[in-house]
Order: sequence, then C-alpha cells, then structure tokens
Amino acid sequence: MKNLLLGLFFVGYPFGCLFGQIGGEGIYRFLDIPNSAKVAALGGSQIAFTDNDLDLTFYNPSLLSDSMRNQLSVNYVQYIAGISVGYASFAPNLKGPNSFAIGIHYVNYGTFEGASETGQQTGTFSAAEYAFNLFYSRTITPQLRAGINIKPILSSFESYQSLGFAADLGITYIAKNQLSVFSIVARNIGCQITTYYDNADREKLPWDIQLGFSKKLAHAPIRFLVTADHLNRWNLSYLNSQNDVTQPVEKSNGFTSLLMRHMVFGAELIPEQHVTVRFGYNYQRQKELAIGNHPGLVGFSAGLGVKIAKFNLNYGIASYHLAATSHYFSIAVNLSQFVR
Repeated sequence: MKNLLLGLFFVGYPFGCLFGQIGGEGIYRFLDIPNSAKVAALGGSQIAFTDNDLDLTFYNPSLLSDSMRNQLSVNYVQYIAGISVGYASFAPNLKGPNSFAIGIHYVNYGTFEGASETGQQTGTFSAAEYAFNLFYSRTITPQLRAGINIKPILSSFESYQSLGFAADLGITYIAKNQLSVFSIVARNIGCQITTYYDNADREKLPWDIQLGFSKKLAHAPIRFLVTADHLNRWNLSYLNSQNDVTQPVEKSNGFTSLLMRHMVFGAELIPEQHVTVRFGYNYQRQKELAIGNHPGLVGFSAGLGVKIAKFNLNYGIASYHLAATSHYFSIAVNLSQFVR
C-alpha cells in the first residue's frame, strides 16, 4: 500500500503543478468550504476515517461503504458575514458490491442592493452557488477501497451564471486491526463549462491533492488525524502578481513554515461510547487570517458529537478571524432503524 500511495503521489504531482493556483484565484471556491461539523472541528480538512458517517464521503468518496446504506445526513453552517452553507446527502439501500450516494452542497451569500455605475439603485439581487454530488465506491479488498464523486456545479451572481463540472477521486487503505487509515484524494478535477458572460476566458477550479492518515490508540480512547493538503503547490504563502511579476507579500519563514502550511491536525477523545470531543488546528488558516502578532484562536477549532436515541448530532466551531467565528451543525440518522 505504501508503494501505491507513493506512486499515485508522484503521478499526480506534475499535473497538480500544471493546475496550481495563486492564493485568491480560481473559480467555485465554495467547494473548499467545510460543511461537516465533525471535519470542521478537526481543522477543516480530514480524509482518513473508519467512521460510519455519510458526511465524510464529501471529503473522500472512497470512505463510502455498504454500512452507510439508508443513511440520511443534513448539515447547516452559520458561516462568516451572514453567509449560510448547507449540505444534505443520502445513501440508497441498493444491493450489490457497489455503494452509491447522492448529495447537494450550497452556499447562499445573501441579498444585495444593486446599483448602476452612476450610483442609481436598481433593486435587490441574490447570489448563490450549488454543487450536486453523485458518489460511487467499491471495495477492492477487505482493506482497500476506491471511490469517485461527480459534481455538476451551478454558480449564480445576479444575472450572471456559470456551469461547471468537477470530480473527486479517492483511495483508502484500512489496516486489519482498524486502528490505522491511509487515504489519498484528488479533489475538484474539472473545468468551467460556461462562463459568466460571453467571450470570457474559462477559469480554473481549485484543484487539490491530499494525503491523510489517522491512528486510534489501541488502549486509550484517543484518535489522532493529520491531512496534508494542496500538495499540488509547495509555496502557499501569499503571492501578489502585478505586471506579470509574482512577488511574495509575506515572509515564508523557511522550509518548516512552508511545510506546516500543508498540514491540518485533529484529535478525537472518546470517553464514552456515545460522546466524542474533537479539536483541530489549521496552520495555514492562522497564517492567512491572523492580524499581525495577535492570532488569538484563529486556526483553532473544536466540537462535540453525541448519539441520542437513533440520531447522531455533531457541533463544530472554528475561528477564521478575530472577528469571525463559524458554527457548524450536523444531524444524521439511518432510516433502516425506523423500519421493522
């Protein structure tokens, strides 16, 4: 499995460099917004799990398994600046060796006051973006799974609309003792099909390659998780392009800082069977959004998961800025429990 992961990494890396993005550029950036309370609490990007949680397939389609059949999940995010984010998914109870699921991801930016170039008000308008998710996975061996998520995309800003298409590819290896998980995911492979206005150049999607690992301790109720994201581009420090010249705006602080920008850390404490406490840290988020020498809790996140009767409830909180904290709510249920 180690050779497989390394091989996929080196095959995908050159293509990732080809489609690498400068920070702040690229289209359909809402695809990067976390929508699961569990993943948000763990730093916003984790792809290696053994949990029976349908929400996790959004981040890694190879996590979809037959144990998730008939599961329904609904998520809501009270994001920053009055923006709301939602995600709902369902895995139908279909027989056979393959697993399927569907989902819809949306972001609503709210209602705005329109005005002409002379300042005359033209009424209100709205802005929103949607991605439909079609999941498929297959168990190759008892320890190895592969999956794909196909995503038609609709983006609408006032009278300007754009259609796009993307796909996520994932491979997951689960150790025989179920304590260790390795995953690799290529996210948002695709293109913009129609532009917002005629004769415009097509923009690139936020292509991303991720490697993930999780380890649950054999004799303690603790699990550690780490995901390395944006492996298609080494330098994630902010760059400014002017007059065809790209210059760094912030100091990279050397190799260690550049490496840490790719790492997202998480930990789960499971003191009881139906209660889980989560913590996360995103170094890149802190470097991008902290104010000067006063980072506060920017980059840190936390959350709680509880199982009440037949329902799984999760809450997450993440600090994006000294003045911006997001709250995540998730509820999931297996409909098979209501059928006798």
